[in-house]
Amino acid sequence: MQVTSEVKKNIFKTYGGSEKNTGSTAGQIALYTERINHISGHLTTNRKDYANTRSLLKLVGKRRRLLNYMMKEDLMGYRSLIEKLNIRK
Repeated sequence: MQVTSEVKKNIFKTYGGSEKNTGSTAGQIALYTERINHISGHLTTNRKDYANTRSLLKLVGKRRRLLNYMMKEDLMGYRSLIEKLNIRK
């Protein structure tokens, strides 16, 4: 199941400032985290789903690059975001 538009609006409203601000770094990281959590849950029951395993690794890499960018630009925002999203690092 994909992330619905209502969930996306809620994520961007919470982390991006407004639901129209879909380009904010924090909002994109939160959206990737939601997708990663969904795919991880799927892979716990379907271990041999290699296509979703590959897509999970790609999403983790994209989120990592965005987190590195945010760490360089806004360190306090980065720290608060990883605390809110419960991302280990």
